[in-house]
Amino acid sequence: MSKECCGDEQQPRKKGAGDNKINPEEILKPSVEGAYEPQDDDEEILNLQEAGEEETGWRGHWPLLTAFFILLVMLLLEFGFKMQPPFPYNLTIFAVAYLLAGYNVLGLAWRKAKRFDFFNEFFLMSVATLGAFSIGAYSEGVAVMVFYSIGEWFQDAAVDKAKRSIKALLDVRPDQVTVIRDGKTTVVNPWEVNIDEVIQVKAGEKVALDGELYTDVATLNTAALTGESKPDTRRKGEQVLAGMINLDKVSEVQVKSLFKDSKLSKILEMVQDATARKSQTQLFISKFAKIYTPIVFALALLVCLAPYFFIDDYNFHQWFYRSLVFLVISCPCALVVSIPLGYFGGIGLASRNGILFKGSNFLDVMTQINTVIMDKTGTLTKGVFKVQEVVADSIDQDELIRFAAAIESNSTHPIAKAVVEYAGDKSGDLKAENVEEIAGHGLKGTVNGKTVLAGNAKLLNKFNMTYHPNVDKLVDTVVVIAIDKKYAGYIIIADEIKEDAKEAVDQMHRLNIQTVMLSGDKQAVVNKVAKLLGIDKAFGDLLPDGSALWLDGGHNPAAAEAVSFTVAQLAEGRPVRLVLGMLANKDAQGLLAPFARLAQSLHAVPVPGHEHHAPTLLAHVAQTLGIPHAAPAPDLSAALSDIARQGGAPVVLILGSLYLAGVALAANGELPN
Repeated sequence: MSKECCGDEQQPRKKGAGDNKINPEEILKPSVEGAYEPQDDDEEILNLQEAGEEETGWRGHWPLLTAFFILLVMLLLEFGFKMQPPFPYNLTIFAVAYLLAGYNVLGLAWRKAKRFDFFNEFFLMSVATLGAFSIGAYSEGVAVMVFYSIGEWFQDAAVDKAKRSIKALLDVRPDQVTVIRDGKTTVVNPWEVNIDEVIQVKAGEKVALDGELYTDVATLNTAALTGESKPDTRRKGEQVLAGMINLDKVSEVQVKSLFKDSKLSKILEMVQDATARKSQTQLFISKFAKIYTPIVFALALLVCLAPYFFIDDYNFHQWFYRSLVFLVISCPCALVVSIPLGYFGGIGLASRNGILFKGSNFLDVMTQINTVIMDKTGTLTKGVFKVQEVVADSIDQDELIRFAAAIESNSTHPIAKAVVEYAGDKSGDLKAENVEEIAGHGLKGTVNGKTVLAGNAKLLNKFNMTYHPNVDKLVDTVVVIAIDKKYAGYIIIADEIKEDAKEAVDQMHRLNIQTVMLSGDKQAVVNKVAKLLGIDKAFGDLLPDGSALWLDGGHNPAAAEAVSFTVAQLAEGRPVRLVLGMLANKDAQGLLAPFARLAQSLHAVPVPGHEHHAPTLLAHVAQTLGIPHAAPAPDLSAALSDIARQGGAPVVLILGSLYLAGVALAANGELPN
């Protein structure tokens, strides 16, 4: 069973069908009909201009730098040399500096004012600085605008850096593809290829589109999608996905989905929208700022006018100046900017270290983690094959390596490369001739006049040769060698564990975090790695096919809308079966309504240790909404067992309570297979 866990997040809306031909850049940036449309508060938080994002380098901010230089010169003249140009020259100079520094802020304030939105940081800064000009405090007005704009510049630079980091990590798609049309090969953009056309993939090239293998056999590196470094052999008619790398000879793939519909493109869309999914803290700050800002305006007005009724020698100029100072120091910029900027920086830093967050909300979830589920290859191991041991039989060990390296040098397979790299110069002048690759088995050839076989145990079985019984008991990948129809020994090859993996697992244990490892590798290999690292639970032989288990802690209608959209988008026609448990104070009907046309069945279960809706009540609500086969179950395990007995490869969604999701994670892996 493959296990997937989705958080309680706001998912993007699905893109319209549109033209079948799509520019790849559309996948990496939001569009008008795309996954994410900026809202007003996003414009305030990110300072993204309506005309598009500006360059964050110094060349894109020369007006601001010029204004800063003018301000420094004028301050030096005023306070250093006690001199300044007379009026109106000083006003003209400061006005030029002010406009250079603040034209973006003034423009945004004006556009928002036209929509009767006066309570925002842009309008506040404009009022405060223009007010300073109105009482002759030119240098103060320019200084406030300059330093505010510099802060916005640094903010935009941080956001842009985070986005570039995410894009650089994700964009592993090829720019061009070779398609066979009318018996001739033509290089085209991948989004120009139609369904059922045949594309050609040379050795070392990435597959650009999802499809089925058209040639008899191919060896592929699937690490971009599965994380596994071990090559995967596919045969004619089997599925090949975009992002896989062809490792040996030229292969052909019959396209079965358009470029925009490939699984890799969907992953890119989902993760590139990470910054659009806000945390609860960000949402709260955005709402708070809309209440806080008008209060600041009202208090500033009181600071200016209220003293008139209590002070005999009231001076309007003096108190107006003080109200402007109050406006500036009360500006919510730091509050509104610091929170999302922290999340942007965190997402960007994580992406530079190869870690992808689907949204800011998941950074918050990190603080509540009690179980960490990790992949093996590339996460805990280096993802690179290395020779671990050489065992020779009736032949010198160096001689065994020489013969093995000579024949393996004719292959581009990663296992072959590991043998050649280990041998170094030991193979000397030995050359292999008449090398034949036997798909799924290994190599056969002639080295120094001797027939040499190098591959897995099935290769020797194919040629009716016996080998040491220990070979079948070994956990790691084994290259068995036979010379002149006689077993000569074997080479053990394995993925190396990262130097800091043990320390990372130990640190999680010190934080009382349970560790779980998932892998597509053999269960025996997975168990070995888990034992070496001290991992609590380990699951191997996992494949993308089969049932998919989704966990979601959402319990409100908005969360249900987001999750139902995501499940509908990714279920790809598979039946959706719900397992629902809810606390007694939650709205069951509101949560289930978005799933009414999506779910094929529902099992209602109790939430252990908490006051919850009766499963019979939840089942009744589901039935009234039209969800078929809705029934109560005594507990989560019984519900999952019943779903397993129904067979098929459904998407199983456990939802309604974070506590129920926790029960699933703590189930010791005893989930129906």
